[in-house]
Amino acid sequence: MPLFKTLMVIGPGLIGSSILRRARRDGQLAERLIVMDRDATVLARVRELGLADDVTMDPADVAHADCVVLSVPVRAVELVARSLAPFLQPGTLLTDVASVRGELGRTIPSFLPEGVEYVPSHPMAGTEFSGPDAGFAELFEGRWALLIPSEDSAAWACEKIQQFWENCGARTKILTAEDHDRICAMVSHLPHLLAFTICDTADNLSGEMRSAVLDYAASGFRDFTRIAASDPVMWRDIFTANRDVLLETLERFIQDTQSMADAIRRGDDDAITAKIHRGRRIRRSLIHNRQA
Repeated sequence: MPLFKTLMVIGPGLIGSSILRRARRDGQLAERLIVMDRDATVLARVRELGLADDVTMDPADVAHADCVVLSVPVRAVELVARSLAPFLQPGTLLTDVASVRGELGRTIPSFLPEGVEYVPSHPMAGTEFSGPDAGFAELFEGRWALLIPSEDSAAWACEKIQQFWENCGARTKILTAEDHDRICAMVSHLPHLLAFTICDTADNLSGEMRSAVLDYAASGFRDFTRIAASDPVMWRDIFTANRDVLLETLERFIQDTQSMADAIRRGDDDAITAKIHRGRRIRRSLIHNRQA
């Protein structure tokens, strides 16, 4: 039997449309799928792709769902949740996919109706593409979906959201909000910041050199900067939402970069080689953990 009777996905971007495709393919998530978005063009495309049974722009339609997934930019999560709150029915499960937790876990339950359970989550999966056409049913396969419940979250609600992500193909882990934001700053937010910045550095080169760099970009530059094609507004919101932790992580990275620069300046072959070996071990561990 499907896990839910009616699943509503709000924001059918990469994550949202991948959930919908998974639900369509396996039939394990819900009997009925509803998509909500504020953009009529997006909803029209969802209809064309056959990703949902119904589409809507009306928050009142959330009353029909027993599970609601907020797949919207991190700055919009609280705002959208507030707009839905008057219409949510007792027994409904609310989750989101925000990559920064901050105060959401404490703020959102404070205005939800009695009997509505909120279990925050974050699938550690993605590509540099966005929109309804970007999703695919295998996006979450073998990836981690992090659950960040509060102390007041009902056990049954946590179990259902855990089962939801496992039905999507993900592995699940429960974390605190603080641990989540620190981990994501290192493994996701900082790499994106660096990718955007190195592309900006290349763009600021003199005209002739800029052209040559872009024309002859080697695989290292291409691979490292792939994620710089990601949605600018989404990443602006993530950087500012996780500002303090991201800046702390960046400062540590700058110190480590300076240490490597000093080793190169000194011609310290042993120090340079040791750092490269450490990098190789990290990369191999990603492969071993099926995250590469």
